[in-house]
Amino acid sequence: MQQSSVTRILIVDDDEDDFILTSDYIRSIEGVRYEIDWCPTYARAVEHIRQRQYQLYLVDYRLGAKTGLDLLKEAVRLNCEEPIILLTGKGNKAVDNEAMVIGAMDYLIKSELNTEKLERSIRYSLERAGALKALRSNERKYRIIFERSKDAVFIADEGLRFRDMNNATSELLGYAQIDLLNLSLYDLILDGKDKVYDGLLQSKEIDDVEITLADRQGEKKYCIISASLEIGNDDAPYVQGIIHDITNLKKVEKATLQAEKLAATGRLVRTLAHEVRNPLNNIQMSVEQLIPVNQSEDDTPFLEIIHRNSKRINDLITELLDSSRPTEMIFKRVILQTVLDESISAALDRITLQRISMKVSYPDVPCYIQADADKLKVAFLNIIINAVEAMRDRPGELSIKVTPSALQYAVEIADNGCGIPQESISKLFEPYFTSKRNGMGLGLAATLNILQTHKAHIDVRSKENVGTTFVIAFPVQ
Repeated sequence: MQQSSVTRILIVDDDEDDFILTSDYIRSIEGVRYEIDWCPTYARAVEHIRQRQYQLYLVDYRLGAKTGLDLLKEAVRLNCEEPIILLTGKGNKAVDNEAMVIGAMDYLIKSELNTEKLERSIRYSLERAGALKALRSNERKYRIIFERSKDAVFIADEGLRFRDMNNATSELLGYAQIDLLNLSLYDLILDGKDKVYDGLLQSKEIDDVEITLADRQGEKKYCIISASLEIGNDDAPYVQGIIHDITNLKKVEKATLQAEKLAATGRLVRTLAHEVRNPLNNIQMSVEQLIPVNQSEDDTPFLEIIHRNSKRINDLITELLDSSRPTEMIFKRVILQTVLDESISAALDRITLQRISMKVSYPDVPCYIQADADKLKVAFLNIIINAVEAMRDRPGELSIKVTPSALQYAVEIADNGCGIPQESISKLFEPYFTSKRNGMGLGLAATLNILQTHKAHIDVRSKENVGTTFVIAFPVQ
């Protein structure tokens, strides 16, 4: 064993003669430089270990009232990473086993010591301690990465039942870590479960598979998961994986797509309005000229019909144009609860006539937002009226709740109505899309336009024959 630097060794032994004999054996080791010190008491040995002054400790089993095993336990408590070799006057298998379990690198009998045996024990202990120190260092490094990762990192069994996870996993899913140990990831996957199961079963790994999770509150989380099936040291299979939350990205994509649809629809409407209004204006002007000079009573009703319907078409074009162009807002600092109360008042007649049970829940403190109160009232009213109409054929229950948090105020408007088919939810805010027989499909399109101008995010959860919930999140001012 070649070493260029000096290795400092402390011999802990209450017998000076044994110290001298042991140190002579060590000094006779060729090609190695050692600096050897003596410590005769347990208390001073503990202090040396605490100060990390030596690279190796040779500890006698007998240390007065204490034993070498006691010193080993104290060294473990002090997180000592330097190797400790236990020395004893007589061989004792029970002491040997206990010493190795506690953390001793080797166990030597004093009467059997020689230079060769000590050289081999010291070399083995230093090499193994160095490997363990590097292993612990890597473990600490990866544990820090594991704990501080913004993505959810987890270890699970073959059934994806959690064994270990970082804080980000707990935050993503809304469960305490101890509660997650009783759950399987499969229990939380709403969409994409087959892709995960088949990928791990067939290929032993999955890479960037898109899934939808439900957190503890039932909120949808759109995520990408990568995982692999591994074999542990005990030959038991386990899964290690990482989950990246793309919910906010999905929301941005959805908002961008909706904005693009509105913009495209607006361009189409403006083009059609221009092309229709030109001949329509000619018709209206001609009718207005004919009505005063027309002397035939038979023709008058027909001219009035043409005039009324021309005006109706013109008003319809104006309404279409208003729904497609960006809404002009006058923002002021308002209380969210007040705007909601005014919206509820505007719909109160319908709510009362249908005998709908209504529950309103507000926080005790006012929630201030920057808003155009009149326009925002229209947006809320559209949602409330839709909820009322969805409960027309059943005993209705309407719930309106405001939940504050550090970054946003969430307005939740929920009904127990007929619900919305899943294939229709993605089209809900598109202009002219409607499930109503006489609807124009402009109410929710206008609502989205108003909410986007307020930098609010809207999400819809619905189940047929169960009900629908609109959640609108406003940034805190």
